[in-house]
Amino acid sequence: MNRLKLLLFLAFIAFVSVKFTDIGRGFVISLNNSVLESYLDAKEYVNDKIKEHFSQQETILKLRKQNKELEKSALLSIAFAGKLNEILKDNNLSAYTPDVKMIRAISYSNLNDYDRVWLDFKDFNKSKIYGLLYQGYAAGIVVAKDTHPLGLLLADRDSVFSVYVGKSKIPGVIQGEKKDIVVKYIPLWMNPKIGDVVTTSGLDGIFFQGVRVGKVIEVREEESSKTAVIQPFVDIKIPTYLHVNIEP
Repeated sequence: MNRLKLLLFLAFIAFVSVKFTDIGRGFVISLNNSVLESYLDAKEYVNDKIKEHFSQQETILKLRKQNKELEKSALLSIAFAGKLNEILKDNNLSAYTPDVKMIRAISYSNLNDYDRVWLDFKDFNKSKIYGLLYQGYAAGIVVAKDTHPLGLLLADRDSVFSVYVGKSKIPGVIQGEKKDIVVKYIPLWMNPKIGDVVTTSGLDGIFFQGVRVGKVIEVREEESSKTAVIQPFVDIKIPTYLHVNIEP
């Protein structure tokens, strides 16, 4: 009797295999693909997490190294400032205490204008113009727009401040022209050269003196003055955190 049941069962399996082989195969393949997809998704997720972990470790190590370098620079700057203020005090001059403040970019002011950004700037004084810095270089200015702080990056036409060109400190005024960033109103008798470094002069109270802006890549002779086209040291695509120059 048991042998008969076994034979009937095997016959049933054979019948199902013959009659429903396509359906059965499709079901198995579908199930198999589903399992494989789940496995690959899980594997990819784990790999991404592992990569993210090691990437974070690498970033942390880099930031630690940079932090040590910045700490050294800060200490040297404090020492230099202390010595400078001693000299100023000996000559009955007031101490020089420039300061910078970190601020955050919120969004572009217009979707098609990448040279103007709204800023999260606490204690903003709408009657002042501030120098804007990014990664230690001059990046533009901050002005009031409808009483709110608006960052005008270097390429903006309204981003204007005074600068020096080269070691001989040739005076000029930097201005954005969308396509080019230029230093205007250089006297005709002065000779800026390609490769000269452009720095802030500090004469307008927007920046303190000596902040690097860019280098000269072209010199044009106009009717009554010379114009130097510069390549800025920073190219801000999506700004996040910047600094502003807070004058004492």
